[in-house]
Amino acid sequence: MKNIIKYLPKILLWALPLLLVVPNVALDITEQYYSIAARIANVALPLGVYLLLAAWSRNIGRMALFLIPVMVLCAFQIVLLYLYGESIIAIDMFLNVVTTNYHEASELLRNLGLAIAVVCALYLPPIVVGAVLCGKKRYTDRSERHRAFMTGLSASCIGLVAFVAAFFMPGGYNPLRELFPVNVSYNMAMAAYRTAQSKEYKESSADFRFGAHADTDSVPPVIVMVIGETSRADNWQLNGYSRETNPKLSKRRNLVSFGKALSESNTTHKSVPLLMSHLSAEHFGDSIYEVKSVISAFDEAGYHTAWISNQQHNGSLIDFFGQEADSVVFLNEDGLSHHDMELCGELSRFVADNSGKPLFAVLHTYGSHFNYMERYPSDFSRFEPARDMQANRENRGQLINAYDNTILYIDAMLDSVASLLEHSGRPAAMLYMTDHGEDIFDDSRERFLHASPTPTYWQLHVPMILWMSDSYVAAYPGRMASAQEHSGLNVSSSRSAFHTLMSLGNIESPVYEAAAALTEKSYCEPTRLYVNDYNEGVRLSRAGLRDPDFAKLMESGISD
Repeated sequence: MKNIIKYLPKILLWALPLLLVVPNVALDITEQYYSIAARIANVALPLGVYLLLAAWSRNIGRMALFLIPVMVLCAFQIVLLYLYGESIIAIDMFLNVVTTNYHEASELLRNLGLAIAVVCALYLPPIVVGAVLCGKKRYTDRSERHRAFMTGLSASCIGLVAFVAAFFMPGGYNPLRELFPVNVSYNMAMAAYRTAQSKEYKESSADFRFGAHADTDSVPPVIVMVIGETSRADNWQLNGYSRETNPKLSKRRNLVSFGKALSESNTTHKSVPLLMSHLSAEHFGDSIYEVKSVISAFDEAGYHTAWISNQQHNGSLIDFFGQEADSVVFLNEDGLSHHDMELCGELSRFVADNSGKPLFAVLHTYGSHFNYMERYPSDFSRFEPARDMQANRENRGQLINAYDNTILYIDAMLDSVASLLEHSGRPAAMLYMTDHGEDIFDDSRERFLHASPTPTYWQLHVPMILWMSDSYVAAYPGRMASAQEHSGLNVSSSRSAFHTLMSLGNIESPVYEAAAALTEKSYCEPTRLYVNDYNEGVRLSRAGLRDPDFAKLMESGISD
């Protein structure tokens, strides 16, 4: 044992810097847009710095413990690469950590066993060895530190030359976005800044007004917005899917499915505010913290409003938007799990208790969020087998079965909403759209879930459905005709949701755009944009989509 401990300082001196650049090497392999100079700089410069740090003090054990935060970032980065196959830890990833509830996180972590085992095998040993060396006061000798210092100096010089050269390469170089761990540290700071902006939302948006007013008939209408979760358009029978995942909605009168709808974000904490605000991708930025939601627009116009959610509180903009409603209900406040059909009971009570008022309600579902099997009761297990939810390619068949069962259940839930609105006898309309889609090992990239730093076709192509009651169609036949006429056109759910709801509610406002409302003759197809990690609205060609994604867009007849 003494002989082993004798060599540990030397081993740790050289091994620690090499372990810390594992993510750098991996990112050089996965990131297609890095220039040659950037790739060299991204490895040589950090390696040189780590070697210089390791050689700086003879107490290498203490230095290893000092670098634990860097090891944590390395571990996080490796797990991310395991999940998505590319990209640095994004700002949105840190925000997801803040806004995702414990139940969702535990479901995901149970399926990352291999990745977690790998990072533990890489980074726990140097931490343990560092602690042992500190405890036994074992240090590196001067000659070994000198060799490490000279090697680190050489690597740093090579890295600096490549660093400067990278700025002059095609596409340039942005170390805040490309150099690990500088980029991740910057993203962490940006995530903290956005979290602070969210916490100050009530103050920053306090003076915002829509200037909205409504022209409602003697029979007050009921308008319902249903926000789905993690639903892919391609798995909906209404959009041509071979399985009967929409047996109820497919038989509904006055229902229109917009099969070419894309979301402008693949992460909930941005996509839902986009759906609920009048802002589109090009104006999202910091402006989202200064405006209010469609709930306030309806409230200004004289509607009685409700927010009914099957999600948990997470302190994000979604919570603040929901709190703008007159009636706020969170099913999960009792600490139990609930299925989305229970939202219908709350909606029924809301409609019954406010019979003489124009009503607007937002239902926020749990939808098709992983773990899929927990999103529907057992009597909706039509597609079998669907029992093994281990996240791997071999289980794709069972994952798809369970996922399709979630769509089947949402079909029943939406049909129930339409039925209760129809039975109310009042002019009523329901607009359903989901925040984003999901990857389920769909191609050779073997990607799973959503909210990755770069999106895919499967994460962006989302269902969007409009239903109207017979009495609503009779009162406003032109709106159903316009919606049907536009069903085959390109749609941005994020751009059109707010304006379509305003049209359905007969609400006028300076921010209302008839050209974005699917129920108006003046509707115009949008420019395809995506809100990237830095809240910039970029064209899909700059969003990180790959050739398989563009091929699927073309196959679906969707413009990019």
